[in-house]
Amino acid sequence: MLSMAKAMKRWCPPGAAILGVLALLAANCAPPPHGARDEDRAASATVASPRPPAPPWSSEHLPDHPLAGRIYRPDTGRFISPSALIEALGRADMVLLGEKHDNADHHRLQDWVLRALIAKGRRPAVAFEMFTADKAPVIAAYLAKNPKDAAGLGPALGWSKTGWPDWRHYRPIAQAALDSGLSLIAANLPRPSVRKIAREGLGALSPALRARLGLDRPFDEGIRDAMATEIVDAHCGMLARERTGRFVDIQRARDAHLARSLADAAAGADGAVLITGAGHARTDRGVPMHLATMAPGRTVAALAMIEVTGGDNAAETYARRYGAKRLPFDFVWFTARHDVRDPCEKFRKQMLELKKKS
Repeated sequence: MLSMAKAMKRWCPPGAAILGVLALLAANCAPPPHGARDEDRAASATVASPRPPAPPWSSEHLPDHPLAGRIYRPDTGRFISPSALIEALGRADMVLLGEKHDNADHHRLQDWVLRALIAKGRRPAVAFEMFTADKAPVIAAYLAKNPKDAAGLGPALGWSKTGWPDWRHYRPIAQAALDSGLSLIAANLPRPSVRKIAREGLGALSPALRARLGLDRPFDEGIRDAMATEIVDAHCGMLARERTGRFVDIQRARDAHLARSLADAAAGADGAVLITGAGHARTDRGVPMHLATMAPGRTVAALAMIEVTGGDNAAETYARRYGAKRLPFDFVWFTARHDVRDPCEKFRKQMLELKKKS
């Protein structure tokens, strides 16, 4: 069996609901909806923000799907306009923008949302899942010499060796922040800590860090069980359920660290925005769950970008992807597909390659 440490280096789960250390998933977007309701038009008239992103998009699969390009509110079961979305996000203290990591169109949407919030007068700190906390001094040193230049930040961080998609996808988001004088926050758990948890569990972290992240509290067994099921599914059945414990610990610790970073950043700024994978943005057991205890009284809004599937034309059918009765986000921006290949086939090939090298 592949060792836990090696598996965690290259774990690329196919499901949209789960993020591994280097999860690489794809999706896309299509034009904004054309049939906004009256309430949406009214909201649109009050928001002065950049025009929503427009075609051509990077992805090409299912661009004419009935949901592609539409924004959905699971709590009301209704679709809203991009301007209405910004109006709602602008009222939140903390905003989570959930992506599929290697999709250029999702980053394009994140960039638009951030710039639209800035146009509304918001000045949030901008936190990135892709920046680990131990890289904060590197970011500070680079920006001290290049305060308005996002282009060189990726190379300064050794981006090409991190396993994340090309820096050009994230650079416009960072540039939008720097242009407005916003702070860039290294939000994620450092990789050495992840490796320690993979070997020894949460006990590998110091008591002080566990307390700071709320990891010293009892953990709901129902949530733990749901996370284990999600991880097994994400590994296409190639990981035995009894081996999911450390994976659950890692996901829980990363969610908690992202939440702690976001809460701290928001306390010293006009709120905060988190650039992250959609799995971390889910409201039932992701970063928002931890924010409820770390930042009580602060409002949180989670937007996820979800790629459509042929034949699934009703928004709530996508809740099945997350093992939930209702989509576990405040807002969902449906997008066309970047890749129609079977993700499990892709994952099995990755695992076979890792086994050959082990």
